[in-house]
Amino acid sequence: MQRLIDTHNRILQQVDTSIKRYLFKQINWKNRLIAITGQRGTGKTTLLMQRIKEAEDSNEYLYISADSLFIYKLSLFEIALNFRNNGGKYLFIDEIHKYASWSGEIKHIYDAIPDLNIVFTGSSILDIMKGYADLSRRAVHYTLQGLSFREYLLFETNTNFPTYTLNEIVQQKVKIELDKPLFHFHNYLKKGFYPFYKEEDFELKLMSVINTVLEVDLVQYMDLKPSTIAKLKKLLQIISESVPFKPNISKIANLTDVSRSLLPEYFSYLERAGLTIMLQSSAKGIQALGKPEKMYLNNTNLCHTLVGNNEANIGNVRETFFVSQLNALHTLTIPKKGDFLIDDMTFEVGDKSKTKSQITAIKNSYIVKDDIEIGYQNSIPLWHFGFLY
Repeated sequence: MQRLIDTHNRILQQVDTSIKRYLFKQINWKNRLIAITGQRGTGKTTLLMQRIKEAEDSNEYLYISADSLFIYKLSLFEIALNFRNNGGKYLFIDEIHKYASWSGEIKHIYDAIPDLNIVFTGSSILDIMKGYADLSRRAVHYTLQGLSFREYLLFETNTNFPTYTLNEIVQQKVKIELDKPLFHFHNYLKKGFYPFYKEEDFELKLMSVINTVLEVDLVQYMDLKPSTIAKLKKLLQIISESVPFKPNISKIANLTDVSRSLLPEYFSYLERAGLTIMLQSSAKGIQALGKPEKMYLNNTNLCHTLVGNNEANIGNVRETFFVSQLNALHTLTIPKKGDFLIDDMTFEVGDKSKTKSQITAIKNSYIVKDDIEIGYQNSIPLWHFGFLY
């Protein structure tokens, strides 16, 4: 137990609280059981440690990682009970998906130690709603997204710009005093979605994150075979090189040696791992069933890293940014005309020369343009959509 406390103290000393992610203020830390899921590398661990560091009495808190070698001598329940009996009130458990029987242990702690608050984090692969039926009724679930463009600017300029709703953005209400916004925006597209973007060898570290998600997280939590992981890597590469990816089931089955019946499941693995986003057709009824209409990489940093900064298709990058930022708060579908449909609003994404000719007859339609700083009427700067969260 002392080794866990020593590790907690060592990590706590290294935590910087000067900049916090958007989710920090949204979490109601008073809840008895909180689940925070999200992609690898988006800052879940830092979020926990910042909460502890700013607490009035940090001795009431204990941070442990579920993959620590020291927890295998004791069960999570034994650790929780020992901590509570020595005055502990808040147990933070990181990387919970790496603990084999996590859902049963968490439920047992929750029921047997009612005066102990629990916060646990897990991979985006983690599905607490299906992991344990009773647990889903007890836990308050939050999802931590990668950095929005707004948050990236906070790291870069130390300026905390306001957020805007989608309606405010389309109504041209975004007022941002920022020098060279397009310079910052294009840098963000290449590296800025992940909080570790300032570290040396960012691209290599991001590739390491991708490989860990595929080779470790999916294998452990989804119990996949190495041969399946190899096929998922091939599928991910096919998606990354497409502009954007419109699934052709027969063709993909031939390229990846995956049977047609299993491909939807493979698509789901990549999306749950936080590597892709699937969009369905806006068509109603039977037309909307089956394969996704389009698939995108989860964010533009993945586009540039998997394909190469000089090879990434700019049209695909623009659409990926739009999908990545909007998907955090809204449901996007693919309409018959236009690129994206959100509620009753149709969006067409392109460069500054893009016209409204394709959607001119559609009500509530907007042109989203790259490489412009200021919007006009129904033409909206692409970078404005980075201020949603």
